[in-house]
Amino acid sequence: MKIKIKRFEELTTAELYEILRCRSEVFVLGQKCIYQDIDMIDQASTHIYYEEDGKIMAYLRVIDPGVKYSAASIGRVLTMKEYRGRGLSRSLMTEAIRIASTLSNNIEIEAQAYLREFYKSLGFKESSEVFMLENIPHISMVLNV
Repeated sequence: MKIKIKRFEELTTAELYEILRCRSEVFVLGQKCIYQDIDMIDQASTHIYYEEDGKIMAYLRVIDPGVKYSAASIGRVLTMKEYRGRGLSRSLMTEAIRIASTLSNNIEIEAQAYLREFYKSLGFKESSEVFMLENIPHISMVLNV
């Protein structure tokens, strides 16, 4: 298992294809969420993921400040089904927070509401009421770094 940290332009076509495949499997197929995943934000993001034998185990992206929010943001956090329960998302989030904290003084996220306690355990605080995003309850959260 190896952690990879790459800007969009550093990703190979095979890596990008695997990232998009995993995001589609988890969010579109797994959560039955029909949305435009290819959102033109990947180009302004740092992609962090665990890989083993060319397969992504867990993934997220750190979005540059000024793209989605004035602050840095973290999104598309996922762990593939067969790798859940190993702490991979927590490990990736810790790395993402480290990277995002070099870009801005706070980090904003739109978390799926059922994961709010996970994000709170990383220091995030709720900054909105629950709202629907792509037919899934979400909550805005912020971490001051």
